[in-house]
Amino acid sequence: MAHKQYTEGEGRQPQHTHQGRSHAHDHYHVTHYHANTPSSEWEHRTYWHTHEHNHNDLTHSHDYGEQEEEQHHAKVAHIHDHAEPTHSPA
Repeated sequence: MAHKQYTEGEGRQPQHTHQGRSHAHDHYHVTHYHANTPSSEWEHRTYWHTHEHNHNDLTHSHDYGEQEEEQHHAKVAHIHDHAEPTHSPA
């Protein structure tokens, strides 16, 4: 079931919608690792790989330009179902 997306407030880039798409590129995932050390209880751990995956429609706002958003898309951590990454609900 799709839910209406909107923003409450706008950044420097007004609210806009990216249409859903499937594509492949090297992309990153970030996990929380329970290090439980004196200096840090939690650490961010990053891994990356490439495969076809989808992005559903996304409506949002931000403080950087849309051109930069598209140019750096592969550097943003992704969430999707690895069992069916082109049919992921995320």
